[in-house]
Amino acid sequence: MGGSKKSAFAPANAALTQAGNIVELLVEVVRNTFRRPFQFREFIEQAWFIASVTILPTALVAIPFGAVVSLQTGSLIKQLGAESFTGAASVLAVIQQGSPLVTALLVAGAAGSAVTADLGSRTIREEIDAMRVLGIDPVQRLIVPRVLAMILIALLLNGLVSVVGIAGGYFFNVILQGGTPGAYLASFSALAQLPDLYVAEAKAAIFGLIAGIIASYKGLNPNPGPKGVGEAVNQTVVITFLLLFFANLILTLVYLQVVPAKGA
Repeated sequence: MGGSKKSAFAPANAALTQAGNIVELLVEVVRNTFRRPFQFREFIEQAWFIASVTILPTALVAIPFGAVVSLQTGSLIKQLGAESFTGAASVLAVIQQGSPLVTALLVAGAAGSAVTADLGSRTIREEIDAMRVLGIDPVQRLIVPRVLAMILIALLLNGLVSVVGIAGGYFFNVILQGGTPGAYLASFSALAQLPDLYVAEAKAAIFGLIAGIIASYKGLNPNPGPKGVGEAVNQTVVITFLLLFFANLILTLVYLQVVPAKGA
């Protein structure tokens, strides 16, 4: 009877243990960020690598995303008889929700999986253990530059997605749906406000942090062998996606409570 109870609670215990280890790694990353010497060269190399594998897919995803949002909101608002607010609604949807999520998913899917595979291969080759034996902290040497690089690139990609998404929405709304260019642009100031951009950048930074921490943790703790590295990569993508959507919900709720809507 006792064995069955233990087996029933084993997944929950494993999940809680893993969550605690991830939080511990987060604390170590924050502490080691301010330690010297800072691995500036590693940071630049990782930022360049993450940007190289995410810029093109992000831009390609942003174009149809902005088009879909613009077409859907334009059709809905036209039914409501408020065509003058099409631009503002499209911009709010892209900036507040779309661009941070698109950025985070691509950073987690492309860059996060690559970071996990790199760290996982180092772990199974016992390079991480060798660094600890030599007195080198792998968190300071390898993890901190990768996490900071993910945050930086997430912030930059968020701006790219916002610009491309809004431009795509403008094109499809004005060209395909016969909207008025002046009304589309003038409606920005009707509903949109500067804190919308601030919360989008804050979301991108937090999503980049989550993706970097999860990828680093899974890369440092894979199951033995190449198969374990592959499993760690899959787990990184799944866990990161789940946490990103949950974090987006929490941040959106907090933002809507703290910052009142314009005109409210």
